[in-house]
Formats: sequence, C-alpha cells, structure tokens
Amino acid sequence: MKLSHNRAVLVMVAVTLMWSIAGVVTRHLEHAQRFEVTFWRSFFTVLSLLVILPWFQGREVFRRIGRAEAALWISGVCWCGMFTFFMLGITMISVANVLITMSLGPLLTALAARIFIGHRIPERTWVAIVVAGCGIGYIYGSQLTKGASLTGTMVALAVPISAAANWTVMQHAHAKGKDVDLLPAVLIGAFLSALIMLPLALPFQASAFDLTLLAGLGLFQLAIPCTLAVICARVLKAPEVSLLGLLEVVFGILLAWLGANEVPGPNVLAGGTLVIGALVVNELIGWRQRR
Repeated sequence: MKLSHNRAVLVMVAVTLMWSIAGVVTRHLEHAQRFEVTFWRSFFTVLSLLVILPWFQGREVFRRIGRAEAALWISGVCWCGMFTFFMLGITMISVANVLITMSLGPLLTALAARIFIGHRIPERTWVAIVVAGCGIGYIYGSQLTKGASLTGTMVALAVPISAAANWTVMQHAHAKGKDVDLLPAVLIGAFLSALIMLPLALPFQASAFDLTLLAGLGLFQLAIPCTLAVICARVLKAPEVSLLGLLEVVFGILLAWLGANEVPGPNVLAGGTLVIGALVVNELIGWRQRR
C-alpha cells in the first residue's frame, strides 16, 4: 500500500482515533475483570494479525519470524509490555491519567537513546523533558495529597518505558544495518501478553457482550491501526508521527468523557497541558529546524 503525504496524515489521524477507543469501550464491559480484559484483547489481536500479516507480507512472514534475530524478539517483549501495562492501567485509574502518562514516550525515548546508544539530546528536548516532568509530578503529587494509590499510575508509567526501550532497540539495530520489522514484533508482543495473562485471567467471567467488545478492541484498536501506523511511518517523518500520535490523548479523554461520563480532574488537565504542550513545542521546533 502506497500513500501520498496528505493521505498518510489523514490515515494517521484515523489511526489515533482507533487507538483512543480502548478507554471508553473498557468502561462498558459487564463482567470481565482486569487480567481477563488484558488477555482477551491480546488474544483477539493475535487472531487478527494472523490474518492481516499474510495478507500484507505473504505467508513467508511466519518463516521470517522463526529465523529472526534477537532484536525482533526484544522488540516483541517491549510490545508485550506496552499492551499489557496499558490495559491494566486503564482498569486501575482514569483514562486521562493513563494517556497523559503514556505520552511521555518520545521524551523517555530520547533519554534512553542518550544513555544507551549515545544520541545527543538537543537543548529544546531537555527543556521539554523538564517541563513534562513537572506536569507529571504535579499530577502524581496531587494524587498523593488526596491519599490516592499510585499503583495504577506506576503501571501506566511502564507503558512509555516499554515504548522507549522498544524504539531504542530498533534505533540500535538500524545503526548496525539491521532494521526490525514492526508488524511481526507486534504479533509476538500480543502473543506473549495473552500467554502471560492467561493463568491470571482464569476462571473466565466475560459475558458474550464483553467478548464482542474485546474482540472489537483486538481488531479495530490494535491490529488494524498498528498495521496502518507502520505504513504511514514509511511516508511521514518521525516528528510528524509523534505530533499526530498525541491526538490519541485528546481523542481518548474526550471519548471517555462523552461516552462514559469520566470527567478528568483539574489536576490531570493542568498537568496534562504541561506535558502535551512541552511535546508539541519540542516537535514543532525540531520539525522547523530540519526543514
């Protein structure tokens, strides 16, 4: 599939909208519990990708997975962490809190790349890291003063950490002339997530309605948008992808607000404004400098 730049932008916007439905859909589940929710979403993602991958890359994709080098499997483990911790976080704290925490991914990636593979961090990114850190610190500090548990927030923080590890592994592999194929890595991550969650999810309690919603998440919230995002990344520059990806935060909060009456607190909105503002300014400045 080949896309023009404008079409890639439109497709990426649609991708972020599909990614953002997880919170509002999860709020309408009837009986499925935390670990079971995570298991079924990953399980249905695996089933969907087993159809999508051969369609896009041919059946030999499965043979390539078997012969893949360590970087692909490490990336798969990182995707597993992203899938698992995201859904666990969604079932523990507010959708807005999870999405804002998750948006730290690009800045944590810059830090990880600096520490582990020696990438230089521009001054503007250091400023963005400090400002975003203040925003997250404000959100977490306000929760502590209210006596709230930080367990869910710590779980959500594991999502951008996993993402940062994933992109750092891929950058390191690329520097050595070995690119990681993202789609098989996504399949590996979903499979590992479902495998890990299975014993924790038993005994199953999900109703037929729950399974329908979770199957929809597996297909429309993970498998299809992840595939389209990989295609868009071949056309769009990294800053464009990062900026458009922030729409997931906006869409996700709005959908949870409108579709599940989950109103974000003033502390989350204030801290989130710092985080998102720092990311937007950092990416826009970087984009203009590159142009």
